[in-house]
Amino acid sequence: MKSVFIVGFRMGHGFKKLIALSAVGLLLTACASKGANDSGISDPIEGVNRGIFKFNDVVDTAVLKPVAEGYRAGVPKPARVGVRNALRNLKSPQIVANDLLQGNVTAACDGLTRFLANTLFGLAGTIDVAGAEGVKYKEEDFGQTLGVWGAGTGPYVVLPFFGPSSVRDTAGLAVDIYSDPVRLTLENTDHYVASYTRSAISVVDRREELLDVLADLKKNSIDYYAAMKSTYVQRRIAQISNNNQNADLPDMP
Repeated sequence: MKSVFIVGFRMGHGFKKLIALSAVGLLLTACASKGANDSGISDPIEGVNRGIFKFNDVVDTAVLKPVAEGYRAGVPKPARVGVRNALRNLKSPQIVANDLLQGNVTAACDGLTRFLANTLFGLAGTIDVAGAEGVKYKEEDFGQTLGVWGAGTGPYVVLPFFGPSSVRDTAGLAVDIYSDPVRLTLENTDHYVASYTRSAISVVDRREELLDVLADLKKNSIDYYAAMKSTYVQRRIAQISNNNQNADLPDMP
């Protein structure tokens, strides 16, 4: 869910605040493992988190979900798949960089192979040529990299618009936004509209991808907040442990 709310923005006053928050977060991460609840993560500001969660849910119900449903209804599936492939292809440089930072050279080579093959032979990434040959897409971000380095999760936080996160992943999010080469290239050449358009399309694409999953989760949850937190934590454990063949991980949607 978190990825649904990630949007690009210029480095300004608000972004500097996010960097400051991330710096504090990195300091707090070291003492993050105590006081965890049933979801496996501490939630010392649950009241505040629930308030932000309700706000995000209202925005999602009023805006994001209807837009995603309209996108699904109005755009044929092959076109939606092409858009998703292109967006994933644009994330390849950051994925490869994080694979290298995690010491996973094999995954980095796979990511580079995907980027080159799909860019050169897949119509600028709209066709997943590499995936058809068995080189599958795998998400990586700096929050995962911090986890691989051994940084603790830190307390659970819900970010306005961005959704479920943790102290560690908030720090990772700030790094991912700041270091995004596509955003930097577009905004340093004054193509802000293209940068914001890409971000908006990414939000709609991810929300459309999760329409059924989140609808089922919300429908079948006694406490939607707790269910979302548990799902988020399990997903992050699975992502960080993806190289551990013996990891006892839950099945995720």
